[in-house]
Amino acid sequence: MTALSKPKIVVIGGGTGLPVLLRGLKKHPVDITAIVTVADDGGSSGRLRTELEIPPPGDIRNVIAALSDAEPLIIDMFQHRFNTSNELSGHSLGNLIIAALTSVTGDFVQAVREMSRVLNVHGKVLPAANQSVVLHAEMVDGSFVSGESKIPAVGKEIKKVFLTPEVIKPLPETIQSIYEADLIVIGPGSLYTSILPNLLVPGLGEAVCNAKACKVYICNLMTQPGETTGFTASRHVNALYDHMDCSFIDTILVNNKEIPPDLQHRYEKEMAIPVYFDVDRLISLGMEVVQGEIATIEKGFIRHDTEAVANILYSLLGRDMSRIAST
Repeated sequence: MTALSKPKIVVIGGGTGLPVLLRGLKKHPVDITAIVTVADDGGSSGRLRTELEIPPPGDIRNVIAALSDAEPLIIDMFQHRFNTSNELSGHSLGNLIIAALTSVTGDFVQAVREMSRVLNVHGKVLPAANQSVVLHAEMVDGSFVSGESKIPAVGKEIKKVFLTPEVIKPLPETIQSIYEADLIVIGPGSLYTSILPNLLVPGLGEAVCNAKACKVYICNLMTQPGETTGFTASRHVNALYDHMDCSFIDTILVNNKEIPPDLQHRYEKEMAIPVYFDVDRLISLGMEVVQGEIATIEKGFIRHDTEAVANILYSLLGRDMSRIAST
């Protein structure tokens, strides 16, 4: 299968969930475009965006590493985080390299392209916008919180989130990729702080709503304290719909593998529980519900099983491509 004939998958997200999915997807014969949030304001990324006035590189860096076919040692070096007593402390080498390339090329998107080329990335990595954005949340109690890293920390119920500045321009390449996609995948990732900051970029969310490709939402495995406490799967979907003013999800992928009780108990101490997949409610919202054993345990944490999820998505892609070809 040539590069030109490979089916096109667009994956939208950020945080730790997106790289997990991409590591599995890149093993399949698909043309991947990863659209990554630029709302991060914590840690090394937050320091660099403030000091150098560039979009935060951290989520981009993790996606590049996940899609790279470079030698493992090179990726380990790229992902290395300094633990020193000086100003390097907390910075990852990859963040610093992307920041340096932005300075050299004069453009963040071009820096990402060059970094992707150097590390032999399988597909394309695109920021949701070629600028930093600030995520704000209006809480149910009427208060407002600004900053992606601060929103979950206040521990209040979120009513809605929105972006500033007022003028945010999506990349034309990003919009084109969405319209040309054969499959659009949303998630996995934090609902309010990883997924919605992408979809709220003007033009980007509208493109997702209007694109003809099948849209698949990968629901989180666990609720997130300060963000989705007590949320069912359908409540995740309703939050997306409320922000987008359109019902755009065709298929939702949910986990039907039991989380071990001892691990559930540990998560309960952190105010997190498995997401309840209210299948009847999801079906009533007009979605196809695909269930699978898509959870795994890594170093004591519950994660999506990268190969299981990728295999399901690839099977959905093949099914939808056959359907399109027959019409």
